[in-house]
Amino acid sequence: MADVARRAGVSSQTVSRVSNGDRAVVERTRQRVLEAMKELGYRPNSAARALKRGTFHTLGVITTGLATTGNVRTLEAIAACASREGYAVTLLPLDAPTRGGVEGAFTRLGELAVDAFVLIMEVHLLDTAQLTLPPQAKVVVADSDAGDRFPVVDTDQHQGARAAVRHLLELGHPTVWHVAGPEDSFAAGRRTAAWEAALRRAGCPAPPPLRGDWTAESGYRAGLRLAAEGDCTAVFVSNDQMALGVLRALHEAGRRVPEDVSVVGFDDIDEAASFIPPLTTVRQDFARVGELCVDAVLGALRGDSAPGTTLVPTTLIERRSTAPYR
Repeated sequence: MADVARRAGVSSQTVSRVSNGDRAVVERTRQRVLEAMKELGYRPNSAARALKRGTFHTLGVITTGLATTGNVRTLEAIAACASREGYAVTLLPLDAPTRGGVEGAFTRLGELAVDAFVLIMEVHLLDTAQLTLPPQAKVVVADSDAGDRFPVVDTDQHQGARAAVRHLLELGHPTVWHVAGPEDSFAAGRRTAAWEAALRRAGCPAPPPLRGDWTAESGYRAGLRLAAEGDCTAVFVSNDQMALGVLRALHEAGRRVPEDVSVVGFDDIDEAASFIPPLTTVRQDFARVGELCVDAVLGALRGDSAPGTTLVPTTLIERRSTAPYR
């Protein structure tokens, strides 16, 4: 900074004001300082600035299941929105969402100097009542429970699943079969509960759900079982990857989609429109989820964010994998 001050013919205090974006500096002087910075290759010391201010402009993100589409797209949206707000993101993946694992992740990220935390927890946040977090930690949770302790942002899982089931019933199908996600998944549990409730409300029988693990292979195995059910004419699949496997299994078994069996997925991944046939699915607004997570965590830093759950609406995207019951 002293070198820049000498090159620009100003005081070190003026250089500091320019590097901090103080617009009170006369424009001609500011340009002279900026030119001196450029000539000398000067960069402000962000670590020293952070120590002085007590903030680091970095958000810590703790997540499980980086192999799942939803978690990756939520993380991508959080990083993009944080960047627009002038924040960096430090990511710490968890192998298993145990209480000790979550607490250890908070400790590690605290050592890396972050201002606040976002947890992307596809599974239920275990033992939230006993979870011990660093004092004064600012926390927002995405895609899980814990709304009584922290701000939570989630897709409206119930709304999306209800729309899928209602769409199939309105096409005249007598009932809707279901390929569910993993048993420990918060989102899968919400979708399955909404599927069952929608059928019950319509007075339709609920067939026993089949369980997958979000992968196309698990959807394929479930699809083979569905193909053997002669009265299966409509299926709601808890994500698009498993729906891809269901489509393959039905095709191999000689069950045409949608002429014999209608299929609806959940997520609207980029490839869904290129499935054969193009997949009717429930679109999640991951960009909005990420934006609201960042809004909530910055609000927590300002002290104006409270526990509670914010739900982001879904949209049913109708393509060619569903048709009226025959």
